[in-house]
Amino acid sequence: MYDFRPKVQVTIPQTGESYPCAIGESLLMGMLKLGRKGIPAGCVNGGCGVCRIRILEGKINQLGPISRAHVSAAEEAQGYTLACRVGATQNVRLEVAGKMARTFTKGFVGPA
Repeated sequence: MYDFRPKVQVTIPQTGESYPCAIGESLLMGMLKLGRKGIPAGCVNGGCGVCRIRILEGKINQLGPISRAHVSAAEEAQGYTLACRVGATQNVRLEVAGKMARTFTKGFVGPA
């Protein structure tokens, strides 16, 4: 079944991953539907915090409550959120910030 909703592009510079995500769909679900693995997935409903990300560019909207156990109000003001609880309204660049972030950045060498 094809999803006819408009799509935006989601980019994860840490992994080089980029994928289309339907507006109104969570960033995490858009990725999982395509079989991608750029954002770590746990419970997929906001309870575990594994999909914690930081929005670097773009606009998102909240699709459900975000647990303060995983993202404080101060962190949310800095762009942190849970990928399972937000959707994009325009193209987004994000970084993985959850407990699994080290898995994706291990061995990464930044600019000198």
